[in-house]
Amino acid sequence: MRPIVCVLVLIAAFGFVSMQSVAQEQYGFEKLITLVGEWEAKGPDGKDVTISYELMSGGTSLMEILSESEDKNMVTIYHSDGDDLMMTHYCSMGNQPRMRAKVPGGEVKKIAFSFEDISNLADPSAAHMHSLAVTFNDKDHFTQEWTMRKEGKEIPMTFAFARKK
Repeated sequence: MRPIVCVLVLIAAFGFVSMQSVAQEQYGFEKLITLVGEWEAKGPDGKDVTISYELMSGGTSLMEILSESEDKNMVTIYHSDGDDLMMTHYCSMGNQPRMRAKVPGGEVKKIAFSFEDISNLADPSAAHMHSLAVTFNDKDHFTQEWTMRKEGKEIPMTFAFARKK
């Protein structure tokens, strides 16, 4: 009887660890979906920037539309990938970087996405977005810190968004 109890305890323990991993990943995605709605900021050049978030695909992905002007919209799609979060940024520069984030333990205050790969990059030194950090300040404020890489140099861009009322 004892071996059966040990096996059951091990199965339960592995299941708990697996559930914790899934729960943490889902908590990271759940934190992202708190952004659903309309936001506004000033860009690094002082121009107005708006951003909107909408749940898509039965709640399994989050679509971001960033608008700097009437004709310059960019879309980013966020989704879970196992224990990680992924995003694909459909950039106005014509390329599509994909980035991955490990979900931090505990309360999620910041999610840092790192470059995974890219499509439609003219050459390795061409300009492209290379990282993104999203910091959750409170329910009505968050910050995006984008880093563009061009000719081996990194160019940071920060946007401080406030929820539209």
